[in-house]
Amino acid sequence: MAMMKGNGNLKEAKIFSLVLIPLLGQYVVTLEEVGGQRLIPIWIGVNEGNAIGLKLQGEQLPRPMTHDLLTNILSALGVKIERIVVTDLKEGTYYAAITLGHGNRRFEIDSRPSDAMALAVRGATPIFVDEKVLKKCPVIMKPISDDEVEKFKQNLQNLKPEDFFKGFEEKPGGEEEEKPSPPGG
Repeated sequence: MAMMKGNGNLKEAKIFSLVLIPLLGQYVVTLEEVGGQRLIPIWIGVNEGNAIGLKLQGEQLPRPMTHDLLTNILSALGVKIERIVVTDLKEGTYYAAITLGHGNRRFEIDSRPSDAMALAVRGATPIFVDEKVLKKCPVIMKPISDDEVEKFKQNLQNLKPEDFFKGFEEKPGGEEEEKPSPPGG
């Protein structure tokens, strides 16, 4: 457990969509920048996708699942999940941190974004994305109409995680160089 570090430049986000990609056995959770137009698709495992989806749909299972259990343990110990932050993007892999509070102490715990989001939806915990992640990932602008949202979800069905990052290469100095868009993008 590490003590909490500085905040950086964080943008609040919320879950925009959760789409199952049956052929890949994965979900794509898309985060929406609050007050902005940018979307961030993150490929996650089926178990984490199910954990997020069940909670978003208000499903109540007879026994606690893993993320419910962890939430219950933290609550019993008086620890609050204060926020989650998608902190970085390296070689097509997103990183996250969970900020925990206990009394006057704050702790930042390394996490996969999928597990962090599965915990966040259980307690209405705010989600943030570090601005450097938004600069590193390809920009997808938020659809406006219901038809555009459906088309976006259909395009995700045909896109693999590696396709999403094919159009970007890191330039010296940490900047990203854009190349042609991936299929469906």
